[in-house]
Amino acid sequence: MQYPEWIWHNGAIKRWAEATTHVMSHALHYGSSVFEGIRTYDTPNGPIIFRLNDHNTRLFASAKIYDMGIPYTVEQINAACHEVIKANGNTTDYLRPVAYRGLGGFGLSADTPTDVAVATWKMGQYLGASVLEEGIDACVSSWQRFAPNTIPAGAKAGGNYLSGQLVAREARRLGFGEGIALASTGLLSEGAGENLFLVFNGALHTTPVSAALLNGLTRNTIITLARDVGIEVVERDLPREYLYLCDELFMCGTAAEITPIRSVDGRQVGTGRRGPVTERIQELFFGLFNGKTADKYGWLEAVK
Repeated sequence: MQYPEWIWHNGAIKRWAEATTHVMSHALHYGSSVFEGIRTYDTPNGPIIFRLNDHNTRLFASAKIYDMGIPYTVEQINAACHEVIKANGNTTDYLRPVAYRGLGGFGLSADTPTDVAVATWKMGQYLGASVLEEGIDACVSSWQRFAPNTIPAGAKAGGNYLSGQLVAREARRLGFGEGIALASTGLLSEGAGENLFLVFNGALHTTPVSAALLNGLTRNTIITLARDVGIEVVERDLPREYLYLCDELFMCGTAAEITPIRSVDGRQVGTGRRGPVTERIQELFFGLFNGKTADKYGWLEAVK
């Protein structure tokens, strides 16, 4: 991988290779980090950051759940995001703010300093070239999401993504593009790192936040845009077999954007191609960046 030249780390822009942490840092041993993934897009009016403040507000909410003090404000992290993009010549399309417990103690409840970094790099299409049109083949994982009151799924924490790694790596090993996880109830949860939408009779159906999933900002964007144009959105518990019975199926997230799923467990979904509702949602979403969808909610922030 070609790494960018610059990164923001603990309040300053540094060369990428100089942004180091100690091997005995708390986060490395116990997964005590929180992070965000944020996209930048080119638009007719120049590069923008998508829902920057919403993402970094969630970063602080995740830190609050884990009792992790961040020694900066949301506004300062927002500014750091702009700073690191500019330092790298506006050539990247993905931002990663991360806060983590650093070196300072060795017990689970040790009080340590919180280190903070903002990295940026070129991601492109996370699940592969052409997937936004052609879709992917997915499978239901043998690994389930964590049960309620064990690990808080509502926090975007590093340790939570051990679950996603199991789901994603199993799917790749079996030859699938991505894995889908069930909740501890046996009902649908989400993808390895993406939320799910099923289409029945022109309406969007998605699993609720109580299904051990992260309430994604892309998920929220889709729900908002769909309702704005009169597409019905239903949040409800969904059984596994509905993956095989729906008319269309797609997953979404900052990295995956809006990726159609053409089959699950070898069973064709709908026509086996991207469906009209999925395509319409893609048009609305990417229309935010090409000017065809009005930014009614102030989601686009010009790179400074």
